[in-house]
Order: sequence, then structure tokens, then C-alpha cells
Amino acid sequence: MTQQLPDEGPTIAAAIIVADGRVLLVRRRQSEGSLLWAFPGGRVEPGETAEYAAAREAKEEVGLEVKPIKTLGERVHPATGRKMVYVACEIIRGTPGIIAEDELAGLVWAEHAQLTEYVPHGFMATVQNHLDAVLPHQRNGAERSPA
Repeated sequence: MTQQLPDEGPTIAAAIIVADGRVLLVRRRQSEGSLLWAFPGGRVEPGETAEYAAAREAKEEVGLEVKPIKTLGERVHPATGRKMVYVACEIIRGTPGIIAEDELAGLVWAEHAQLTEYVPHGFMATVQNHLDAVLPHQRNGAERSPA
């Protein structure tokens, strides 16, 4: 069975931002299907690359200046039907906060063990592989000591 790409509608770029052993997730005010928590992101505007859009959206939504490092892949999201491009980003400067108050209801830095709590349906394989590689894994519920 071949996955159909949407005939119309914008591509969405998602910024995967990891710092201090945690990944940044945002809670949307409007859920899309079963999706409540997601990566910062938004539509790729005409003339933009997905990498530029992911960095722009991180700044607009949570106030972080980030540098795109690597595109992790793209797909049609199974919960939303939107074409998604996932971009690993590195923080250049800033402290995250809710800038786009009309779009976001919350944000959290999630540890590896918490990912299924926030995103129970899981991530695209290449995104999950990236998170598995860059986030420390906890065993037996042990607390992570501060860096």
C-alpha cells in the first residue's frame, strides 16, 4: 500500500530541539486528531526551505534561536494527514517560553522515558532513532543527576 501525499495544503516543518538530555515539546491549543503534544513547528512558507521554516517557527513559537543541523526525514503524519519535515536543530541562544500564546498552551522538556507519556502514538522511525541516539536512557526509574 502506497502512502498518498496530500494534494494541497502546506508542508509543516518541525524543529527537534534537544538540550541537557531532554527534547522540547509544545502543547497546541487546538489538537489535531489525537495529537496534543508536538515539536515546535509550522508551515513552510513559499520560497522557504523546511530547515529555515523550522528555525523560524522555533523563534516565533518558543523564542529560541536555533540552527538547523540535519533533516531527519519527511512523511504524511498519520494523525493529521499533513506533510511533515523533521529537522534536528541546535540552540544558538534564548530561553524557551510560550511566545505564540494563541497557538500554544504549554511546553515541556521531556526526558527519553517520558516520550510515550506525551506522544503515545510514537514518532517517525528516523526521528525516534535520532532521539534514541541523543537522549540518555534511564533504567529502573532512576533520577538523572544534574549536569
